[in-house]
Amino acid sequence: MQENMKIKTWLLFLLLTWVNSILMAQKLSDYVDPFIGTAFTGHTYPGATTPFGMVQVSPDNGTDGWKFCSGYHTDSKSIIGFSHTHLSGTGAAEMGDILIMPVIGDLPFQAGEETDTSTGYRSSFSNESEKASPGYYRVKLDDYNILAEVTATPRVGCHRYTYPASTKAGILIDLEHGIGDKTTESYIRVVDAQTVVGKRRSSGFIDDHHYYFCARFSKPFTRVRSYEDGEISNSQYVSGKLTKLLFQFATGDQESVLVKVALSTASEKGAIKNLDAEVPGWDFDQVHAQTEEVWNNYLSRIEIKAMDEGQKRSYYTSLYHALLMPNLVTDVDGFYTGWDQKLHKSETGEMYTNFSLWDTYRALHPFLALIYPEINSKLVKSMLERHRQVGLLPTNEYGMRETWCMIGNHAVPVIVDAFLKGDTSFDPGFAYEAIRHAQTFDHNKADWSNYDRYGYFPFDVSSVESVSRTLESSYDDYCVAQMAKALNREEEYRFFSKRSTYYKNVYDKSLMLVRGRDSQGNWRSPFNPFSLTSESEGGDFTEGNAWQWTWHVQHDVEGLIDMFGSKEQFVTKLNTLFETNIDDLPGHEAVPDVTGLIGLYAHGNEPSHHIAYLYSIAGRPDRTAEIIREIFDRFYLPDRDGLVGNDDCGQMSAWYIFSAMGFYPVDPISGKYVIGAPQVPEIILSLPNGNRFTIKANRLSEKNKYVKAIHLNGKPIESYSIKYEEIMKGGLLEFQMTNKPR
Repeated sequence: MQENMKIKTWLLFLLLTWVNSILMAQKLSDYVDPFIGTAFTGHTYPGATTPFGMVQVSPDNGTDGWKFCSGYHTDSKSIIGFSHTHLSGTGAAEMGDILIMPVIGDLPFQAGEETDTSTGYRSSFSNESEKASPGYYRVKLDDYNILAEVTATPRVGCHRYTYPASTKAGILIDLEHGIGDKTTESYIRVVDAQTVVGKRRSSGFIDDHHYYFCARFSKPFTRVRSYEDGEISNSQYVSGKLTKLLFQFATGDQESVLVKVALSTASEKGAIKNLDAEVPGWDFDQVHAQTEEVWNNYLSRIEIKAMDEGQKRSYYTSLYHALLMPNLVTDVDGFYTGWDQKLHKSETGEMYTNFSLWDTYRALHPFLALIYPEINSKLVKSMLERHRQVGLLPTNEYGMRETWCMIGNHAVPVIVDAFLKGDTSFDPGFAYEAIRHAQTFDHNKADWSNYDRYGYFPFDVSSVESVSRTLESSYDDYCVAQMAKALNREEEYRFFSKRSTYYKNVYDKSLMLVRGRDSQGNWRSPFNPFSLTSESEGGDFTEGNAWQWTWHVQHDVEGLIDMFGSKEQFVTKLNTLFETNIDDLPGHEAVPDVTGLIGLYAHGNEPSHHIAYLYSIAGRPDRTAEIIREIFDRFYLPDRDGLVGNDDCGQMSAWYIFSAMGFYPVDPISGKYVIGAPQVPEIILSLPNGNRFTIKANRLSEKNKYVKAIHLNGKPIESYSIKYEEIMKGGLLEFQMTNKPR
């Protein structure tokens, strides 16, 4: 009997040791699924990159139109190749620079048709052969029987291609290829039998951007075929508008050939330096392991205990997506081509581009300021350097160029938020002059003389998006006012504080909705409050309608409530927003961003993101809890089509991260987070100051979605918000969950 007990104890010990070893081996990166968002309209890409890296090496299976904004969509079953720059979750097709494609044989230099790979060098593939994780992507190219794998460092994409036996194994470099843009200038030059340099310059959504590159092969090539503006030869140097080179060599069965491709915005020499510094050797698995470690270090700042495995995948994938953009532009030696298109050497650290600020000022930058302030600081300094070089902060900048696609001057709240949270890495006086200038200097989306004269942007003299621009500008003015106050600039504080109330001038009390006005003060007529409009449609709203924009007063919710007469009337109108179902909103075909509808609320587009939290401010936290749960259950799923709209450079994901914790920055610069209802049983934040902040949702379940009570370090919270300073001190935020609204 005693012997049997010893055996059982030993077996139990072995079992526990085995289970513990499995748990210890489980990495947070294992819960990231880069395929989430690659179907429907998520517009994410599955390829390899590092946090905020210059290089995003990823498969392209389409280049044109809404479907292929990121270059990849799950529905397409053929791959063109692997390019080195991609945008994550945007609604604009761009990038796709420096395409590399492994092939077999003498093939046409054209990619061919998506559905007929015999017409070009494309290859068919199946989703079943794909695998992706942070810093790694793999796929079988069926037409060539080639296994393709890619990984990345910040400035270098690493490829490993495993070939069948062939006398004409090849690697194609195609500089005609781009996502939604056209090559305007390019060249490729062979340096030696293993090294190639070149440049691609293009124009599209970004009017002009370029990358230099250096590619180095692990195996010397024996033959070169070249393409130069339609002419085919064996030249080892091609220069023109459209250039391509095919490098061929013999391979044994299952022989792997590696390619390292470094980018630079500065020069050929810069690309070579980046390559030599970041990937000096040929150990693909080592590069992959190092990149995976980088990702796990970033991901480990947040630990969660999830409701189930699916929720854990959704959460860590959201965290991953929130760490992809903006993107590095400086070389290892600090050189880069600046916003003024001149060569610069940064003396203040790394510089970044790809600022989708209309989206990301809402939650992404507040999230970075909370958990990754060292990154947010670099982004702020990049914005300020842009102002130093060209005299204006970014609004919707990609590839170092302003696109003027969206509205507002939302570098302003990002800079002010960093300043108010104690970021001392930049000169506050210079930063204030930059944000003040942004709110007083006319540009494509702001004619301030009319704004000051009328107290709003009149639709007859200020062109399109007049209501949305008035609302967004009111918030930016409020932000400038807060920094002016902190710097004791009283006169400017009063000026911008007054302008921050201009949102009231486009509120039509008879309809309890915002509405366009002309320069005579007349309301837009005829007026359909359900009609979606965008800039291209010449309407008063940006990617939305009056119902969705009426709530866009992030800085003065109490003032907005007062315009409705009472909290009760405010809540009644909010209920109407969520409960009015219209099958087909007028203008929807021209505004595909408006997705994720709950009634008229559109979670797939950013102006709606704070609206559910307005219930909490109005005294109805139960309604906030109900809507947040519905959004989680319907719009964030651990599947390829799991994102209901564009991830928009991490903003959709940042909303999820905040809301899972149980609070959200309705006013991003206020230092306050409006409390909602947590969706994860436990979250532990490893704060940048070394403290740990734990959030627990006791008795959270499918039915227990309401908050009964909240305690911070044992003391009850009676208000609807928690402060940044309280979180940074560390401690325990505890929610008691129930199935009954309070």
